[in-house]
Amino acid sequence: MKERKQMGRVKQTLICLAATLVVGLIYFYFELPALNFHSPAFYTFIFILCAVYCVTAVFTARIGLAAEERQPLQVTGFREFFAMMKRHCMIPFFLCLALIVLYLGGSLFSSVILRAGSYTKLLTVEDGDFISDVEEISFDQIPMLDKDSASKLGDRKLGELSDMVSQFEVSDQYNQINYNGRPVRVTMLEYGDLIKWFTNRSNGIPAYLVIDMVTQNVDVVRLPEGEGIKYSNSEHFGRYLMRHLRFNYPTFMFDTPMFEINDQGEPYWICPKLEKTIGLFGGTDINGAVLVNAVTGESQYYEEVPTWVDRLYSAELIMQQYDYHGQYQNGFLNSIFGQKGVTVTTSGYNYIAMNDDVYVYTGITSVGGDQSNVGFILTNQRTKETKYYPCAGATEYSAMSSAEGVVQHLNYKATFPLLLNIHSEPTYFIALKDNAGLVKMYAMVNVQQYQIVATGSSVSECSANYSKLLAQNNIVGESQVLPDDEITGRIFDIRSAVINGNTVFYIQLENSQTYYAVSASANEVAVILNVGDRV
Repeated sequence: MKERKQMGRVKQTLICLAATLVVGLIYFYFELPALNFHSPAFYTFIFILCAVYCVTAVFTARIGLAAEERQPLQVTGFREFFAMMKRHCMIPFFLCLALIVLYLGGSLFSSVILRAGSYTKLLTVEDGDFISDVEEISFDQIPMLDKDSASKLGDRKLGELSDMVSQFEVSDQYNQINYNGRPVRVTMLEYGDLIKWFTNRSNGIPAYLVIDMVTQNVDVVRLPEGEGIKYSNSEHFGRYLMRHLRFNYPTFMFDTPMFEINDQGEPYWICPKLEKTIGLFGGTDINGAVLVNAVTGESQYYEEVPTWVDRLYSAELIMQQYDYHGQYQNGFLNSIFGQKGVTVTTSGYNYIAMNDDVYVYTGITSVGGDQSNVGFILTNQRTKETKYYPCAGATEYSAMSSAEGVVQHLNYKATFPLLLNIHSEPTYFIALKDNAGLVKMYAMVNVQQYQIVATGSSVSECSANYSKLLAQNNIVGESQVLPDDEITGRIFDIRSAVINGNTVFYIQLENSQTYYAVSASANEVAVILNVGDRV
């Protein structure tokens, strides 16, 4: 009888372990928790496994007892139930108790109250020189396309592709990168629904979009037949990107994967590896990334990513780390009482393409929440190199309001500003949109004196008006503003861009660094000009 009871307990344990394993595999397959003590999802996973084991143990024990006594299965009293739990669930109970203690202790020792000094060291901020660090750019290099406008162009382009429009949709990522020296936004297509995935999965997603942020041209890059994108967030089963990552890197915690293309135009997923650097759960930072070939699924972890990668650190993470730096650099108590030298980022951000990298720009304001900035930061999204530029002036939203006030009779809405260097002056460049979301005008607002606002129907007109205002307000000398009299010379370079339906030609003369903008609608001769012509 004793031997039979021991065999029964072994059988019950095996049944419990088998049930726990099945539920654990199903949960892991769908929820994909990182098997990492730094991940809160890991604790939830273990608690669920322990709960499944205990429920199965109690249930099988009751069945075994009823079979032994040859009685129907009955509900036991609290005392009997507690005794049964104690006999069969002690190990899962103490495991859960230990994890709870670890979780609470880890949360406490990760808190900013105890570790404020460590949080300020997450981001190293150096002082920069805006004039030398941010070069002036010509009209044909100013990125005029924000994410919403890019989305409209992408949807419109897909509508022109009769072989794709019924099967695919455009992803809403539209990530800004530098590609062949040009600021562009890239995005991929997605399967329209499950049925369309089933009928197209063998070939994969056939193309991705590249949208030039200056010229607003949309290129559909078709991949070779049979070599479409087979790993993405719109896939299912083993080709679903996050599942593919989890099965290959079960202990890694990942930030949101971003779609990019390398210098040869090959599509990749950049999957930043998250790490907690303060205690168990504090000090979120990035330590390299896993690069996944979107076509083949081949993946490799890089502690230092290749230079063609433009986005490793998200703008949200950078702003969070600066807020820790700005708030707690003089201690936690100072951030609440006194608040001496306490600064935070403003509520928005934008991107600047420089030196074949992409930088995040955001303003820095005092914690009092006034309508002025004390400066701004630029952070390299690949290296996290951050520079602070002291520059007292308007916040981005104050500048947006100023630009909207100039055209209030037209009811245009301002987009979030782009920071430019115009005549060595930090300047907000803003697109003004109508109610349909179409860009109708442009505005330039001086950061330090945001009452100086210039507008124009084209970038060149806006820039010319802004230059005149700077001269009129004695911010720059008359010699820095382009003269109104005639200039003669031989054409060294000529480029064109379609802006609001009008073709604008940018002409550079020999022995000059200046580009002159000529609209075809204003002077049709510009259409027939060539390099070498004298004008």
